[in-house]
Formats: sequence, C-alpha cells, structure tokens
Amino acid sequence: MNQAMINKVKHSLWALLLVVVSSCQLDLLDNPNAVTTSNTDINYLLNQIELSYAGHFNQLSDPGMRLTRMLNQGAAIYDNAVSPGGFDGAWNTAYAGILTDVKTLIPLAEANELFVHVGIARTIRASVLANLVDAFGDVPYTEAIDPSNFNPKVDGGASLYTTALAELDQAIQNFAARARAGAPNDLFFGGNVDSWTRVANTLKLKMLLNRRLVDKAGALSGINALIAGNKLISTSAQNFAFKYGSNLTNPDTRHPRYAGQYSPTGGGDYQSNSYMGTLYSSKGFPDPRIRFYFYRQTVVNTSDVNALRCVNNQKPTHYSEADYYCLPTGVGYWGRDHLSNEGIPPDGLLRTAWGLYPAGGLFDNDAGRPVSLGAGAGGAGIHPIMMRSFVDFMLAEAALTLGTSGTPRALLQSAIEKSMADVRALALGTTESGKITAFEADKGMVWANEVNKYLTKVLADYDAATTDDQRMNIIGTEYWLALHGNGIEGYNLYRRTGKPANQQPALEPSPGGYARSYYYPTSFVTRNANAVQKPNVTQPVFWDNNPAGFVK
Repeated sequence: MNQAMINKVKHSLWALLLVVVSSCQLDLLDNPNAVTTSNTDINYLLNQIELSYAGHFNQLSDPGMRLTRMLNQGAAIYDNAVSPGGFDGAWNTAYAGILTDVKTLIPLAEANELFVHVGIARTIRASVLANLVDAFGDVPYTEAIDPSNFNPKVDGGASLYTTALAELDQAIQNFAARARAGAPNDLFFGGNVDSWTRVANTLKLKMLLNRRLVDKAGALSGINALIAGNKLISTSAQNFAFKYGSNLTNPDTRHPRYAGQYSPTGGGDYQSNSYMGTLYSSKGFPDPRIRFYFYRQTVVNTSDVNALRCVNNQKPTHYSEADYYCLPTGVGYWGRDHLSNEGIPPDGLLRTAWGLYPAGGLFDNDAGRPVSLGAGAGGAGIHPIMMRSFVDFMLAEAALTLGTSGTPRALLQSAIEKSMADVRALALGTTESGKITAFEADKGMVWANEVNKYLTKVLADYDAATTDDQRMNIIGTEYWLALHGNGIEGYNLYRRTGKPANQQPALEPSPGGYARSYYYPTSFVTRNANAVQKPNVTQPVFWDNNPAGFVK
C-alpha cells in the first residue's frame, strides 16, 4: 500500500469516527450498562418484584415457623432467636428491592396505561408493608425510598396498616380499569385480574382480622363487606402461591427448603417434634397430610445416644405429661424440641426432611432411605402465601370472635376439606404421583375415607366444646396444621389468638419473654441516626393488645 492510499484510508476512518461520535452525542457521564427509567422493561421489572416477593415471604416465614413450633428454633432463649443480625437480608429485600422497584414501576406503568401491572405492584407493596409491621412494628415508609434521606423516621404501625389497606383498594381499582396493552408477564396468575382482585381482598381480610383486637367494629363491618362482595380467594386456581421448578443450575429454580436439604449429605432444617407429634397422634391416628408434609429418612427410632443425645435423657421437669419430647412418635420422626440449640451430630441423612408439600421433596412411602440430589419432585413445590383454606379458617375465627356472617363450624369443615384437597392436588401433580397411588393401593388406603375420618374427629371435638375459647383452640390448631410452610400467618395467628394453646415449652425452663415482635435489623439501627432499637423482644405490634405472658 503506497502513502497516498494510506492517507486516503486515514481520512476515511476519521470521517467515519466523526459521524459516529456526532450521531451518538456521547456523554461520558452516562453508564451504558446502567438501568434507568428510560430503558427499563416493565415486564422484567414486574418479574423482579415478584421474584423478590417470593424471597421476602421465605425470609419472614422462617422465624415465624420456628417461633410457633412448626420448625425447630435453634436458639436456647427467645432473645437470641430474633437477634438483630438475622434480619438484615429481609430488611434489604423489602426496602432496597421490592419497595424501591415498585416505586419505580408504578409511574412508568401508569404512563403506559398498564393498569394490571400497577395493580399487581400495589398489591405486593401493601403485602410487604403489612408483613413489615407484623414483624417489626413501627417501620420507615413515608420518608423511606428517598435517595436524599439517609435517616428516615419510622411510621406508626397503625397508620401503615391504614396506608396498606388504601393501597389494596387502589390496586382493586387498577384491576377494574381497562388496560391499553395485554396481560403482563405475571409469574403468579398470568395477569388474570379476577384472581389478583381476590388476592387483594383476601389480604384486606387478613389485615382486618389482625386489627380486630384494637378495632372490633371496624373489623366486623370490613369483613362483612368482603364476605358480601364475594371476591375472596375461593378456588384452587386462585390460591396465592409462588411455584418453583426442578432446575438445578442456571438458574436454580428449586424450592429453597428443598435446595437446603436434598443433597448427598442431607442436613438442612430440623423439623419440630411438637408439630410432627401433633400431626401423627393428636387425633388418635395420623393426619392424612403427614406423608406429604414430611419425609422420614429412617422409619425406626434410634437408641444411639451419639446420634440423638436426648434418647437417654429424662423429660424436663417443666414439661407436662402431654408435651412431646425428643422422639415424638415410635416410627422414626426425627426432629428437635422447641428452642433446642444443641450441637449438630452427623445425622444429616437421618433427620426428618421436608416432604412433597410444599417443598417438592419426597413422598413418604415408608422407604426410609436417605434423601439425595434430585429426589422426589426435585424441588417443584410452592410457597403457600395465601391459600383458599386459609380464607375459611380466618372467616371461621371472625364468625366466632366477631359475629361476622357465616357459621364457624361449617367454615372450619370447609377449610379442612380445602387444605386436604390442595395438598393432595399438588402432590398428584408431581413426578411422585405414581408412588403415591401405588403405596395407597398396597395399604388399602382410600383418600376420601381418610379425610372423612379426620373431619369426623375434628367436628365431634368441636361439637363437644363448651366454651368459645375451646372452639377457638380447635379452629386455631387446625389452621396451624394447615399452614405448613407459612410462618407469617402462623406467627400472626399465635399472637392474635394464643392458639394452639399449651404449645411445647422451651427446653430451658427460663427462655425469657416470648418474642412478640422482632428486633430491628443491625443494618437499620447502625446506619440510621433516627433508629432506636427495642429494649426487648416482648414489645408487641400495634394490633396485639393481649396481656403479657399471653403466648410463650
């Protein structure tokens, strides 16, 4: 190439660069990789909100399950069970994740008349706000999500409930509006506005029921209006549940409880002896759901003190004769007692594991084999956020305690029937279905007969009850048993009603006062000049006006 040609190429390249630069109008202060409101995909943002909401549910459900004896609480005293360092993740998911993303999405979606997107975002924001109040009490909101304010003050829990209820009303209006575009890429209901409207109304029911102790008249009228409106979750298709898959990597879509336990070495959660014992023997026969809830890695009780130290111990003297201890059954259910913080022996392939419902694990067909990677339904379970059975349990409580429309006994029966049906439907919809039908055929079991036997027992106990407190205990106990996998509503139920009564005591005779709310997270109290940590965990949230010592 001669010099003339070289000069010609140079001049051509310079001309091209000038065109490119002038057409792009480069601003070196702009990050081309940054997400801004001008390049945000609203469907992707909605999906991120929904995925974060699933994580939020799991983060706040976990301590609720442990405090209500649905899972083992691995601390010896209540103060350590809800330590500030344990809630940083939940706090960040709520504020830096969901609430920030919702605040970003709503004006963008409204500008494009994507009203279903807006309604979903508002519903999730209201739910997160209510959950934060139920967990921590007074929390920041009106001054939060403001990049210019690093020290937002807290709002009162009562006012935040009012805000959340108004948000749900706005969401319902959004669902009723005519959207410009089609259904959103919605991970829950595919954009079905009727289902989302029912979710919003059902979240209102939950909040009004929580508020019944401090606003009986408002709860009574509000719940009756919801009943009359006939727009609560009522069918299995309307169940508010986040569905997981069985993919192991890129991405891992498995239920987090499954992912934490189904591995070559097992391990993971210790189940609650109290919960398993109640399901197995409190009616005089096993609950039909127990084989779906739990998977036993061994079907015989151990006598090896090296594997299970408590087998040679006497029951603590502060336990009653009726309290479950150490081995809750004679057939291998292996968990831990309430507030047991003993060390971890090599029992990862012995302890009772999460089963098929809701974690997508193994159906218990008496195989007694260890869990393994990919076993059972491979993690294709659900988060049961708000199921149709929960609605009827709440309505039964409202009818009994407030006098709302409906008959408590009939609602109790309907709630149990729906719980049984939904647990079984999920199970039969998995790869474990063949194992289930084969096992039942071999044992001569008929599902309908098992459910009828259970209902007959529960309703006979209800009919024999002579006080509303006894009746409430039956409703509360059955709700607790149906809530497997949902500690948010279990914790609310326990603080609101004190039911189930006579829960298994802590192993230590003096575990401190029961945690009526959680400590504020470390990240909040150390980074916010206006944050004041609670003096203790016995501080109740605004709607819990029950006396001290009401729950233990």
